[in-house]
Amino acid sequence: MCKNREEGLMGLFDEVVGKLGGMLGGGEGEGQGLLGGVMELLTSGEGGGLGGLVQSFKDKGLGDIVSSWVGTGENLPINADQIKEVLGNETIANLAAKFGLSPEDLSAKLSEFLPGVIDKLTPDGSIPEGGLLEKGLDFLKGKLG
Repeated sequence: MCKNREEGLMGLFDEVVGKLGGMLGGGEGEGQGLLGGVMELLTSGEGGGLGGLVQSFKDKGLGDIVSSWVGTGENLPINADQIKEVLGNETIANLAAKFGLSPEDLSAKLSEFLPGVIDKLTPDGSIPEGGLLEKGLDFLKGKLG
């Protein structure tokens, strides 16, 4: 992979932290903590990372919505109930407890900013391959830690 492309993607990930941290509301620490929780979802070996998360949306009949986030066009909205359906009650409850939110509040916040996270992580309209996404997500987690 070209070094300039890699540096550009790292800059993009840095931009994601700034923009999405503000979208989460509350204090900066809370927003970054919640964003860190989402980064865990995206890098989790259990869930298959970003590709696995995208597949989960497709498996639940929400392929059009998640494809709009990955693609280069406008992001379609998603509601809190759809987020719960894809991620499951246990995952939502665990993340909510970790950040001191109710499961309903967490699902609502995720429905607001998850489309933007996935959109920013897929700037070329596809899920990055060859380890670049993992490098970028590790970079993001480092910025949040």
